Amino acid sequence: MSETVELDRKSDPQAVKGYAFYDWGKSAFETSVTVAVLPAWYAYLFLKANGLTTEIGSIEMTGDAVWSLSVAIGTLLIAIVSPSLGVIADRRRIKMWWLRILTYVGAGGTLLLAFAPMLPVDAQWLWLMVCFMFANLGLNGAGVFYNALLPHIGADDEMDRISNLAFAYGYAGGGILLVIHLGMVLALTGDWVIPFVMASSAAWWYGFALLTFKLVPEPPIKDEMPALGLGESAKLALKEIRKTISEVHKFRTLFIYMLAYFFFIDGINSVTALGGIFGTTVLGVTTVELIFTIVVIQIVAAPSAIGFTVLAKKIGTKSALNVALVGWVVLCFAALSFAPLEFEKHSEYQVQIEEVDGEWHYTPHANLEGTPIAVEEGDDEQLWAADILSTYGIAIIDDDYEDSVTYKWAGFDEDGYSVTLNLGVIDSASVQALMASFEETRFSISENGGTSVVGIDHPTNLGDGKLDFIPKAVRSNVWEPLGLSVGLQFLILGGSMGTLLGGSQGLARSLFGQMVPESRSAEFFGFFGFFGKVAAFIGPLLYGLMTVMYDSRVGILSIAVLILIGTAMMRWVDVDQGRQDAMEEDARNRGIEL
Repeated sequence: MSETVELDRKSDPQAVKGYAFYDWGKSAFETSVTVAVLPAWYAYLFLKANGLTTEIGSIEMTGDAVWSLSVAIGTLLIAIVSPSLGVIADRRRIKMWWLRILTYVGAGGTLLLAFAPMLPVDAQWLWLMVCFMFANLGLNGAGVFYNALLPHIGADDEMDRISNLAFAYGYAGGGILLVIHLGMVLALTGDWVIPFVMASSAAWWYGFALLTFKLVPEPPIKDEMPALGLGESAKLALKEIRKTISEVHKFRTLFIYMLAYFFFIDGINSVTALGGIFGTTVLGVTTVELIFTIVVIQIVAAPSAIGFTVLAKKIGTKSALNVALVGWVVLCFAALSFAPLEFEKHSEYQVQIEEVDGEWHYTPHANLEGTPIAVEEGDDEQLWAADILSTYGIAIIDDDYEDSVTYKWAGFDEDGYSVTLNLGVIDSASVQALMASFEETRFSISENGGTSVVGIDHPTNLGDGKLDFIPKAVRSNVWEPLGLSVGLQFLILGGSMGTLLGGSQGLARSLFGQMVPESRSAEFFGFFGFFGKVAAFIGPLLYGLMTVMYDSRVGILSIAVLILIGTAMMRWVDVDQGRQDAMEEDARNRGIEL
């Protein structure tokens, strides 16, 4: 005799709203912190402590390579424990409990970022890395249980709407706070502004998470098991994980999708995690340009997420997701072509010198204000700075720190405006020697009406990278004729990303939720989190390795290939079969005859 039980419950509007508000809150970390402000702050503090590179072990690494590897390590840690957490959460009513605990970890790590200025200068960038890893652990760990709630929030035919609505809330909430932060960065001065951005992002995340904790109920569990000790929990988790892996034949479609998801979400998450540091370190995008681009992404992404819900209703969730993935592949390959325009005017160079009545004068460009020349004593860049200091007085010593010597550019008044300095009578040979000394640096110099030099590590200097022929050709044939600066190029990329971001992430989660048994949602979302976090480890790791071995553009190419592989694998995903498998598993677990 069959028993009738509702396996696919309709949604409660209050629970849906509470679910979406968690995205609203945590997006402050993902936008203001992860993408917009922290990468530039980290890049500045890294340069201030180390210069362009630092040596870890015996490997010389740039700031973006170190950052990508730290992101990779943090995501790997949560990936390892995600399946085990999910197994236990399906047998005890602890999904919301874990969501709370991991939110405390994530928001707390974000708050601690604000305390970096209290440390010595050579420890500040390390502090940012460690705190960011803890914040990421909280974010990614909470994501396992947050995503596992999705199948319990509404029916399968509501999944696209709920998932994309949550992402739309996220882009709106993160965007609103980011606009406030952008206004602060532009209008206010003082060392407290960026730490305030970190602290307010933590408060925003935690504050709106309280609405989630209040409005979203703990999903019911049939025959809840008693509490277990740590050792017993670990044994049970490992036993169930082995069982799940042995059930590939029962959930063939779901596992194929998870493998495809592994590749394409790897690429998408890597772009969002590393886009800011790529823009500031490789392209030379300013902090203001970066934040403005992220604001545009938020503004575009919110309605686009809803738009992809409409598209999914017309052509199906899988087809709509494929449209977004193809767009990501195109954008990643397009990103290879970005490059700052070559300087055309004397005033555009970072160091400008000119002769007036037999004397030479030096004027620094405004973008050198706050740009340090700081490395460990005896390093190449410091030796170079000391040399031009002793000869021309272009850089001056800042003795604020006992264990390192920090150089900064001379020629700025107390308000940060450029001031022309008289270098005195210098012969032609000395001028040429000064110009030549810039060739191996990350800076540029121009002699008015004469020669100019752009250092080999300056963002506009192309030609020594494996793929530099691409941005060099596009710059000559597209960016320069159109007069598009690198800031505008980055803005175009950001706007294009915004149209795809919400749809791809929301539909990817929704499609998985439609094929997951509700009675085992945390377990399978644990694996979903495992695949996503291992992917989030491999993507930054791959980018970091390719950057160390070749350069940053080869790193971007490797990310594009990952998305392409995942997109190709989607052809083997049979969504209808996956839904049927999930319904049958729920019926078995509840003793129901279908």
